[in-house]
Amino acid sequence: MLTPKHPRSAYFHVPFCQHRCGYCDFTLVAQKDHLIEAYLEAMAKQTSELGEGIELSTLFLGGGTPTHLSIDQLTRLFEIIFSHFQLADDYEFSIEANPLNLTPEKIDFLKQSGVNRVSLGVQSFDSDILTFLERDHKPDEIFEIVTSLQSRISNTSLDLIFAVPGQSLDGWKQTLRDAVQLNIPHISTYGLTIEKGTSFWSREQAGLFHLPQDELAGDMYEFALEFLDEAGLQHYEISNFARPGYECRHNEVYWTGYPYYGFGPGAASYLNGVRRQNHRSVITWLKRVQAGDSPIVDQEELAPETRAREAIIFGLRRRAGINRREFQERYGFDLHQLSETAIRTNVEAGLLEETDTHLKLTKAGCLLADSVVVDIL
Repeated sequence: MLTPKHPRSAYFHVPFCQHRCGYCDFTLVAQKDHLIEAYLEAMAKQTSELGEGIELSTLFLGGGTPTHLSIDQLTRLFEIIFSHFQLADDYEFSIEANPLNLTPEKIDFLKQSGVNRVSLGVQSFDSDILTFLERDHKPDEIFEIVTSLQSRISNTSLDLIFAVPGQSLDGWKQTLRDAVQLNIPHISTYGLTIEKGTSFWSREQAGLFHLPQDELAGDMYEFALEFLDEAGLQHYEISNFARPGYECRHNEVYWTGYPYYGFGPGAASYLNGVRRQNHRSVITWLKRVQAGDSPIVDQEELAPETRAREAIIFGLRRRAGINRREFQERYGFDLHQLSETAIRTNVEAGLLEETDTHLKLTKAGCLLADSVVVDIL
């Protein structure tokens, strides 16, 4: 079992993309490949105080688009990582990828480097939706690339977005059918949200488009629950579905409140009960690391009750819910001691289900998870 003193998971943020999609508010820079060498130097410097041979059960490279880096640049990044970390025998090494970055040569390189899980930003199989989302691939290309990828790395996950302006329920159903047709073992589905500061925010404020009504978005989510379950992909977290044994082990570390390292701009770490957040600005992160200053912009040692409440919020994301006895043993609080009124109210509303052993969201609760969280907080 993981312990607060011995994290066995690490996240590395690679903040480079060819294009920033209009809905994206992640920490990244587009069309700034001249910064990659400085980024690699800074990453080497940020990790320099680590020891050697630190064993990891899960390693995750996210972005941005890690596969935007060339093979030579990825080689350098992997050298930096593995000068400090080594993978356990039963490891999960994930990397996020954009479909058009995955040439046969790069897929072979990833395979040879130990990558055994790829999270692919497909988003849709509908050409009109892909155009709206400003994606650079076409539906036909997805089938070819995924087939090529799975012949080398079978543990492939697809990210899909629903509730997109102009998207019909039938269109969403077809996207899910296309995804399942590829025999993918893991699918993540996300309702489109418009974040302040993105170009989509400005366009929506100007009335250039409107998100679908909540009822349609709910119908899309409910169809995904039923259809993917029938296809053998179990709903194990609010937005995630997997065949047995293909759940994302790295994300489970976050959802179950275990410690992890985090490197790169915007990356968070949770070590010895302290949560730290690196500066989200890529330029500021680079300057701070290059100057020998700390890139950390926020740091918080979680009080026992705060840790417990946070564990409720993350634990409810998992469809298995929260084991009441294990929760009390680990955090020192009874669930009802922390959130008696919120639990009772949401159970009566049919959003939470409580058994002798567990507390979990109902199917209706998954649709209204944010309101349940607000009640608990």
